[in-house]
Amino acid sequence: MIRSATVPWHRRKRTRELLLVACFLLPSLAIFFLYRLLPLGWNVLLSFQYWSPLKPATWAGLDHYEEMLLYDDVFWQALANTAIFIAASPIAITAALGIALLVNSDLKGAAVYRTIVFLSYPLMTVAVGIIWRWIYDERGGILNYALRSAGIVEQPVPFLQSFDWALPSVILAEIWQVLGFYMIILLTGLQSIPQHLYEVAAIDGVPRRARFWRITLPMLRPSLFLCIVVGILNSFTSFDLVYIMTNGGPGHATELLITYIYKSGFGQTKFDYAAALTVVQFALLLVLTYLANRAAGGNAGAIERD
Repeated sequence: MIRSATVPWHRRKRTRELLLVACFLLPSLAIFFLYRLLPLGWNVLLSFQYWSPLKPATWAGLDHYEEMLLYDDVFWQALANTAIFIAASPIAITAALGIALLVNSDLKGAAVYRTIVFLSYPLMTVAVGIIWRWIYDERGGILNYALRSAGIVEQPVPFLQSFDWALPSVILAEIWQVLGFYMIILLTGLQSIPQHLYEVAAIDGVPRRARFWRITLPMLRPSLFLCIVVGILNSFTSFDLVYIMTNGGPGHATELLITYIYKSGFGQTKFDYAAALTVVQFALLLVLTYLANRAAGGNAGAIERD
């Protein structure tokens, strides 16, 4: 019998297996590097430069970040609006959890209700923005028509043209669209909870409310963490919805970091400054995701091994 130490490295079984795995992974890793890591690295480098497509780059150091943090009021407005978007995510998650509990019960027609709620998510975000812009329309919108017919208001409310109402109106549209997705995630989590836990608790005389707090919520922690992460991502990437409904207005009342990045880069051709804004947004996204993971116990989403 030939010992493995005498077999050339390229003929060993372990080496062949690793080469086979590398052949399968190489295309995906190459695409990830070319379209993810390389642009990210170039973006970070660009944020420390003065750059324009018509002139060579020069070193700027921290000038863009200094301008952003000390002199740019629009940045702070966009950051505050993005934080409000994130803070609204628990509202959508709570509503989705309530719906998931209802359709997971013996409610008659639960499958129909489940389908109706989920139908909002597959719609294109542009279509959702157009639908809600029509709903909020000051002249012919169905919401103003209902409010005036009910005698709640005498004059139409300019929802998307008001500094006070524009941001809540956009957030409501965002919640409506993502509600079905949250519901499916939480419904899947509910259906994966072993039923014998509830049966034992019922035999021991544990009240239904206590069962929810002691069994349902702890077992739903991975699903809730996923919903929180999706909510954070939506808050940082809700460009198309805001762009269609308000374009960040009126007066930056609905400006988000993502829309401000777009306007700085493609509207004002300040690509170097937009790169700095992108770096700040990416750093905030990493920090918030880490904090959400820690709040969920530090290992939410981890795969349990037997």
